[in-house]
Amino acid sequence: MNTARHAMRQGWRRYRIVWGAAVALVVLGVLAYPAMALLSDGAADTVRTAADGAPTTAAPAAATRRVSTPTPSPTVTPTPKATPTPKARASAPAARPSPTPTPPATTAKSADRIRPGTTYKGDATVYQAADGNGACSFGPSDDMMIAAMNETDYETSKACGDYVLVRAANGNSVTVLITNLCPLPCAPGQLDLSEQAFAELADPMLGRIPITWSLVSPGTSDTISIRYKDGSSQWWCGIQVIDHRNPVARLEVEAGGGWKPLVRTGYNYFLSEDGAGCGGAIRITDIYGERLTVSGLAVLADVVQPTAVQFAQH
Repeated sequence: MNTARHAMRQGWRRYRIVWGAAVALVVLGVLAYPAMALLSDGAADTVRTAADGAPTTAAPAAATRRVSTPTPSPTVTPTPKATPTPKARASAPAARPSPTPTPPATTAKSADRIRPGTTYKGDATVYQAADGNGACSFGPSDDMMIAAMNETDYETSKACGDYVLVRAANGNSVTVLITNLCPLPCAPGQLDLSEQAFAELADPMLGRIPITWSLVSPGTSDTISIRYKDGSSQWWCGIQVIDHRNPVARLEVEAGGGWKPLVRTGYNYFLSEDGAGCGGAIRITDIYGERLTVSGLAVLADVVQPTAVQFAQH
């Protein structure tokens, strides 16, 4: 009996202990819930504040990258392009061959013996000119109205191609082209005319008559022609000007970025002995200072090549 009561008391004690523990757990749960709610609300507030861009804690790395200010690119000042220097080209024609006129000077041949506007006195003699070819190397003449200039006034072929008006004392006159040299004893001022030209002044049987003569710039429909001497090539060449209205004072070739003057020979060719400018542009200047430029001509030995240019009439 006592044993039964004792067992009952022990069971009741266990029951109270278990029940008390259960009640304690319930109480703890009730008390913990508000705290957890508060913690949950605080975390939510922290997230919302971070989303607003003003976190109470350190901002995450991603947020730092979003708000970082990019480093500005350096300002590059473009370098201005250099303006190309135009190539210097004396007498550069728009369409070649074509003339590039230069304002006429009073006279570019003022130092030479035969000058414009001057009347010379001498004698006219007569010679048998055959086909008209002479020291000037022009070749046969078409009309034989030609003459040989005395050696003094010939001036190493400077007189070649000059047109001269010859007047006799009887009033007759004739215009002749200088194509040949009259050697000594031809005196200064003397002209040796072809039989055909002399006959325009007087009877060729007279043989010699007093004359006056002067340089002229005739009207002509011909244009200037160029001829390279036989044997010419890119290494050596001789250049001749044919059918020029006015006397030629200078001939230059384009070489080495400029214009190179050539020396005129006694047989009326301008020589480039080192080949400079052979086959290139040619610039011709008359005694009045007018310049004509011709290009596009091949080095064709002993071939007359016409151009599209001619000096102005004076």
